[in-house]
Amino acid sequence: MNCTIYRSKKKGYTYIYLREGVSFEDLPSALQAVFGEPEQVMALSLTPDRVLAQENIEDVLNNLTTEGFHLQLPPSDDPSGWLDLPENKEESP
Repeated sequence: MNCTIYRSKKKGYTYIYLREGVSFEDLPSALQAVFGEPEQVMALSLTPDRVLAQENIEDVLNNLTTEGFHLQLPPSDDPSGWLDLPENKEESP
């Protein structure tokens, strides 16, 4: 399944995957308002055996098939430090 991934300029580390043929304007207006202006990041061809860095491919494919989109929210915790999310780091005294 082909999709395009957009980054939110309003919400950090928030992405939306849109199935081919679905545009941002097709999304519910409340989601558009919260997401803000989309910035295209990449286009992908997704298959069940594809590995995604932050999302479960089965969930993504299911949401794309049923809803036409998949919303990827920022991780709530990054114990590995791999993402180095500034809002998750405690400030040093």
